[in-house]
Amino acid sequence: MQKNFNEIKIAIILGTRAELIKFFPLMLELEKNKISYYFIHTGQHNLKDLCNRLGVKEPDIVLTEEPKKSSKFNTKQIKAVFWNLRLIFKIKKELKKFPNLKYVIYHGDTMTTATASIASSKFFNFFKKYKNVHLEAGLRSFNLFEPFPEEISRRIADKFSNILLVPSKFSKENVKKYKKKEVVIIGNTIIDSVKISLDLAKKEKIKSLSNKRFVLITLHRHENLKNKERLTKIVKIIKEINIPCFFSVYDNTLKKLKDFNLLNKLKENKNIHLIKPLDYISFIYQMSKCSLIICDGGSMQEESLILKKPCIILRNNTERQEGLQTNFQYLSKLSIEKTKQKIKEYLNPSFKIKPFKNPYGKEGVSKKILKILR
Repeated sequence: MQKNFNEIKIAIILGTRAELIKFFPLMLELEKNKISYYFIHTGQHNLKDLCNRLGVKEPDIVLTEEPKKSSKFNTKQIKAVFWNLRLIFKIKKELKKFPNLKYVIYHGDTMTTATASIASSKFFNFFKKYKNVHLEAGLRSFNLFEPFPEEISRRIADKFSNILLVPSKFSKENVKKYKKKEVVIIGNTIIDSVKISLDLAKKEKIKSLSNKRFVLITLHRHENLKNKERLTKIVKIIKEINIPCFFSVYDNTLKKLKDFNLLNKLKENKNIHLIKPLDYISFIYQMSKCSLIICDGGSMQEESLILKKPCIILRNNTERQEGLQTNFQYLSKLSIEKTKQKIKEYLNPSFKIKPFKNPYGKEGVSKKILKILR
């Protein structure tokens, strides 16, 4: 716990593992430069082990009890709404401790992000002197319910923030209507996260899941898991792949596969191996070694771009438009036959990635952010 609240100029509000994964390079940079910060954890996910794994300090305060399993809510949306309302006042109360606060910063598009932006805004703190900063602002899928609630969360965060740090020209275009806000193209901190993680993986001598070509699969989006028709299509898409597949299965994903009687159909293909979720450093290393990524998450699309790995996106639309400009990311829209064909194309040994310029910039994004926060 920080003892002298007068010294604190920066407050960081995080709630999920995904936020911490993209934020930890900035935290390391702050610590490297001996800049004190106060780490507020909302309790949406359990972060203690990940903090230790990534080498950053544990939260200074946890506002609600952390879940024992992967997520606090999963599909319990009413519970989530009441949790957010209570959290607004908890965050507001916490920020009042710091008389010399200059910046409150939060990341991405989770429930924590939206709540943090509201709680730190002028709407709830009329006489505030600090600025609230949305890192990874400006992303849009242009569909309020896909991904849900992320699309709503990121729009709320952009509206209530003073400074919008956007990752690319695409995202800057999406917030150009906010004339009075400071909008900066900063790049994406995931570049730093990937670099640090691969260096650690090399140091720790982490081994590949297979000495042959393999496919890495993850699935966690609520709009896919709660819909039997969509989940059935996904199983049909992946169940015929003829090289080793390692499917990193979350608790809720496994439950839904069982509920819809799809798990056994998946297991009919002996090439598909269900594995427990790996820690981030290990997972990034496996991504760097695989031949194809199949996922429905947003960050993995960015990591695919950085690592130059073909990626099948199991969604109808995506807020990460940058990768779709390349020849190695495919938005499937859950079209079974077209996606199967694209998988074959990407797994063909003759497939080549065409040259492209990384839209997220170069390493050192966290250092650029630090210059803004000084």
